[in-house]
Amino acid sequence: MAIEEGKAAPAFTLTDATGKKVSLKDFAGKNVILYFYPKDDTPGCTKEACGFRDDWKDLGKQNAVVLGVSSDDAASHQKFIGKYKLPFPLLSDPDRSVMTKYGAYGEKMMYGKKTTGVIRSTVWIGPDGKVKRHWARVANAEEHPAKVLEALRSAA
Repeated sequence: MAIEEGKAAPAFTLTDATGKKVSLKDFAGKNVILYFYPKDDTPGCTKEACGFRDDWKDLGKQNAVVLGVSSDDAASHQKFIGKYKLPFPLLSDPDRSVMTKYGAYGEKMMYGKKTTGVIRSTVWIGPDGKVKRHWARVANAEEHPAKVLEALRSAA
């Protein structure tokens, strides 16, 4: 199922770094920034996570929550959150089922070769549960959080 702007976002329930179940419906009435990334504590993923951390207060002013999703386990997420003082939940998708639903897992180009893996992408789900924006392939992880914040601000 392709992610389409204006359509309802696929429902999901994943566990966070503490083992607590987190569902999309828990955030009804808020803007949800659901970002998919390949691996905890790798250079690009760290820059992206820290960007969302640094913009955390401003994102909150836009009635937004950030949820990071990778296939890493809870222990890896706990270390990543602790090391970089991330104020938002990181969710584990070990079988990549949610990533697949959201188009964040599949064929991609890496260093000029076709490979299958996590596609760095972000979905902005509005307070009504519908997809407002889909960044299908994030090219620059470091600059991306600021672009998400800018999109939220311009929609306000």
